Amino acid sequence: MANASFMEKLVQGQSYNPDNFFLIAGPCVVEGKDLLDEVATKVSEVCKRLEIPYIFKSSYRKANRTSASSFTGIGDQEALQLLKGISEKYNLPTVSDIHTAQEAAMAASYVDMLQIPAFLCRQTDLLIAAAETGKVVNVKKGQFLSGASMKFAVEKIKGAGNDQVLLTERGTTFGYQDLVVDYRNIPEMQASGAPVVMDCTHSLQQPNQTTGVTGGNPQMIETIAKAAIAAGADGLFIETHPNPAVAKSDGANMLQLDLLEPLLEKLVRIRKAVM
Repeated sequence: MANASFMEKLVQGQSYNPDNFFLIAGPCVVEGKDLLDEVATKVSEVCKRLEIPYIFKSSYRKANRTSASSFTGIGDQEALQLLKGISEKYNLPTVSDIHTAQEAAMAASYVDMLQIPAFLCRQTDLLIAAAETGKVVNVKKGQFLSGASMKFAVEKIKGAGNDQVLLTERGTTFGYQDLVVDYRNIPEMQASGAPVVMDCTHSLQQPNQTTGVTGGNPQMIETIAKAAIAAGADGLFIETHPNPAVAKSDGANMLQLDLLEPLLEKLVRIRKAVM
């Protein structure tokens, strides 16, 4: 595992192949206990069999929504408590987004990794507050930034005394309603010294739809993931749901849960081929 010291600590207790990529995966938002259990059970079993280090992801609140009527969450404390329960039950590290500096300490008492949304990756006070919790910090590259410019986000976090930082590529704005992935961003961001993750689902969003609901192109998830592994990504980020059509957030670009296992099998073979 690239730049492995803090990542090895994060997934301690799991049995995995250190030459594998790591996986950050789960439903977009905490909808309830049953959904979290279903996803955690399935994905943890698959990752154990394939020897992939696994971090469970779900947002306790969705602050960035197109429409004011969109679902944002079941309540911060309730959702965070459910995430803590997943960590304890399945022996998995967990990650969730934060949106303001004031949220950092609260979320850090429940999860193992704090994620900075792409739109907020330049917010200095937010990055510093996340760093000061001592948790691993995953910063998503803004859709409006180059990979090379993300070194400044890394510098802010490390300058606050925290060397545990990941960077995530999630596409670049292309016109008003599409994103493209520039795979040059993977080695460019790795040059900052941080492991780099490919967000295989949000990079396929089709934002700013006139319906008020973000669209997506999930049939291309496998293409994005394969190319990322071939390009040397350290980890993958995949949002997954048993039935994306009824998901309360980002259903248009999430991977259907039963499609994850065959995809990961292919990706492990690609990883071995390019090592």
